[in-house]
Order: sequence, then C-alpha cells, then structure tokens
Amino acid sequence: MEIKVMHQIMEWNEDVSDEVKEELAAHRICLINVMGSPGAGKTSLIVRLIEALREEYRIGVIEGDIAGQIDAEKIDAMGIPVVQLDTDGACHIEAESVRHILPHFDLGNLDVLFVENIGNLVCPAEFNIGESFRLAILSVPEGDDKVVKYPLMFSTSDAVLMNKYDMLPYFEFDDARVERDTRGVNPDARIFRVSARSGEGLEELLAWLCARIDDARGSSMR
Repeated sequence: MEIKVMHQIMEWNEDVSDEVKEELAAHRICLINVMGSPGAGKTSLIVRLIEALREEYRIGVIEGDIAGQIDAEKIDAMGIPVVQLDTDGACHIEAESVRHILPHFDLGNLDVLFVENIGNLVCPAEFNIGESFRLAILSVPEGDDKVVKYPLMFSTSDAVLMNKYDMLPYFEFDDARVERDTRGVNPDARIFRVSARSGEGLEELLAWLCARIDDARGSSMR
C-alpha cells in the first residue's frame, strides 16, 4: 500500500480546530492527540492500542514527523489506514493540516483517529487540533522532572501515561513525584503506569480509553 505523505499547512488555529471537531462529530469519530518527547514510545504504544482495539473500533492514524515515514510504515504494515504528515521543520501539528488530511480517509468507515504529534514537550501542547482528548506520554528513561519543566503539556492533557514502566528498576525515576507534580497542575488527569513492551498497565488504560471513545462518539455501546 502506498502511504500518502502530506505537508504542514500553517494557519491560525482555533477556529479551524472547532471546524475539525464538528466534522469529526458529524461522523461520530473520536480523535486522540498523542503527545510526548522523541523516544517516549508514542508509536509503540499506539501499535499496542491498535492491536487491542481494532476488533471493536475502525481505526485510522495520522503520523506526524518533521521528516520521514518510518512510523507510518509500521502502521501501514498492520493494515491500518495511515497518512504521513511531514511538518518540514515545524515543532507541532496544526488543525489546518488535520482538516487538509481528513478527505484522504474514508470517514464513514472510521471510529477512532489517532494523531501522533511531533516529538516535543512544548509546542504541541499549545495547539488544539480538533481532538476529543489528549494523551501525554512520559517515559521512565526521560526522568521524573518533566512535569515541573513542561507544565503546559501535562496541565492540558486528559491522561498522563508513564511509559516504559518495566524499566523502573534501572533508572532513578520517582513515579510518585510525577503523580504529585501532575496533580499539582492538573487534578483531573488520569495517570497510568504502562509498558508498551510488556503490556503492563494496558488493561486499565484500555478500559478508560474505551469509555472515553464511546463518550466522545456519543455512543452507549458499552
């Protein structure tokens, strides 16, 4: 399958974000904005979530990168509709680019659209893209000080995922500190300790995700 490669369109964001949200709502599609640093495990976690959810939901993916399509190829190999968005140096995805990409999906055959945002803990948090909700991924090897250093990312996310949790014995990472710091900036955020590699914590995350997806789609399936 040939992967479509799109390039970022830079325009002011908020009105377009609302338009994207309205279009997706009309098709009962839940858009999940997945954010985190390079190497946090965003793609690996999306792959695990697709494997667990694909029997119940029809899934598509927008893969955001500054350049290249390595991650899109992984998704394409699963038989999942994917569009690569190359931002040509921009450090985040904008709503106008998402709107430009939507016609490349068969929206009538989608329930969930994952957007893997650019690897960055700063810029992606500043731009709404029409998402139903946001996931912020922080991996154990990155260190436990990131919520304090980059509070906007964690204060605007609906869930914070401490990924690569199976590596906790090998790093000086205080997960209780991360939870306290997150509660300080975002008392309502759900916090999950997960490992895309081992599957640890994914059952609890999936239960929460399914409830949020169904709620976003206006559904009472479950």
